Amino acid sequence: MSSQKTILLVDDDNDIVESMRTVLEGRGYRIMIARDGNAGLTAAERENPDLIVLDMMMPKKSGFLVLEKLKGRAGGLIPTIMITGNEGSRHRAYAEFLGVKDYIRKPFALEKLVKSVDTILGTPRVDVEGA
Repeated sequence: MSSQKTILLVDDDNDIVESMRTVLEGRGYRIMIARDGNAGLTAAERENPDLIVLDMMMPKKSGFLVLEKLKGRAGGLIPTIMITGNEGSRHRAYAEFLGVKDYIRKPFALEKLVKSVDTILGTPRVDVEGA
């Protein structure tokens, strides 16, 4: 399927990355992974994915710094879902100011992420057992 959408997962937590990858690949998305903010920024600029799922707290460069850089690029901000273990409403407000499409607090049900991804990418909703 050539119209396959690409999602870049940027998170340093291997368990979360693998869970997201498994569920999203099962939905037919092509998944790329970056383990820190610098690698995420490089991958986003090189690959221009359809969507980024971005952790806020990471080594080398925080999710906010990645967002700030991507917002200033020629093509504008790539649709982004920010995931975070942080409870602060100021962080959420700043993420929304920077243009994130959704802000999901960890721990989260994978179904919540899938629903958000499908909505942002305009993927027809198909209920999958166990998703």
